Amino acid sequence: MKHLSKLGLALLLLGLAFACKQAESLENATADTADSSAVESASTISSNAAVEKKESTRKFVRTADLKFKVRNVAQSTYTIENIVSKNGGFVTFTDLKSTIHEKSETKISQDSTLETTRYTVDNTITLRVPNTQLDTVLKSMAKEVAFLDSRLIKADDVALQLLSNTMAHKRLVSHQKRLEKGIDTKGKKLNDITNAEDKVLDRETQTDETVLKNLSLEDQVTFSTVTLYLYQRESVLQEIVANEKNNNAYRPHIGLQIWDSLKKGWFMLETIVAFIVQLWALFLIIGLGILGYKKFTKK
Repeated sequence: MKHLSKLGLALLLLGLAFACKQAESLENATADTADSSAVESASTISSNAAVEKKESTRKFVRTADLKFKVRNVAQSTYTIENIVSKNGGFVTFTDLKSTIHEKSETKISQDSTLETTRYTVDNTITLRVPNTQLDTVLKSMAKEVAFLDSRLIKADDVALQLLSNTMAHKRLVSHQKRLEKGIDTKGKKLNDITNAEDKVLDRETQTDETVLKNLSLEDQVTFSTVTLYLYQRESVLQEIVANEKNNNAYRPHIGLQIWDSLKKGWFMLETIVAFIVQLWALFLIIGLGILGYKKFTKK
C-alpha cells in the first residue's frame, strides 16, 4: 500500500510539472505572437521612403498618410502625441470626436429608463516631425495599430526646385540693382523716375516671393508632414436615467378636484349675487315704473 501511495504521489507531481510546463509554453507563445505582431506592424507602416538618405545633393519632402484601427482612439491619440513630442515634433491639427449612430430608451421601472447609445470614436491628426525622425516615429506608433487600412508615404526630391528658386533670386537681385543704378544716373524726368521705381518695386516683390518659396520648401524638407486617421470599433454606452414626469403626474386626486370645483361654484354664486345687488337702483326704477303704470291704468 505504501508503494502504491508513493507511486500515486509521484504521478501527481509529474502531472503538475507537465501542466506548469504547458502553461509556460503557452504564455511564451502568446508573448512571441504579440512581439511578432508588433514587429509586423512596424515593418508595415514604415518604408524606405521614410528613411533619411545620406546624400547631400538630394532634398526630400517627405509626407505620410495613414488610416488604421486602434483599440481606444483617445488613449492612442495621447500616446502618439507623446511619441511626436519626444522626437522633436509637434501636432498642428487634431479632431477627436464621437459620432452617435443609434440611441434608444427602454423603460425598466416606473421612475427609471435604460438609455442605450451606439457610437464610434475617430480622430484626424496632422503632425510635423523632423525629417530624420520620420521612420522612428512611424515605427513607434506600430503598437497602436490594430488593423491597417491604408498607408501612403511620399518622398519628393525638391533639390532642383530649390536651385531654380535660388538662381531666379540672384537674377532678380541683379536686375533690381541695375534698375536702381539707372534711376540714380539717368533718371531726369519725374515720369521716367516713377516708372522705373514701379519696376524696382515689382522686382523686389518677385525677389521676396522666391525667398519665401525657398523657405517654405526648406521647412518641408526639415519637417515631414504626417496625417493620421484613427478609428475604433463601435461602442455601446448604457445608462440608467430618471424618468421625467409629465403634467398628468402632478394632477390632484379626484376628491381634491371635486372640493376645488365646489369652492369655485360658491365663489361664482357670490359673484352673481354681488352683481345683482349692484343693480338695486335699476330694480327700484323698474318697480316704481310698474306701480305708476298700474295707477295710471286704474284711473
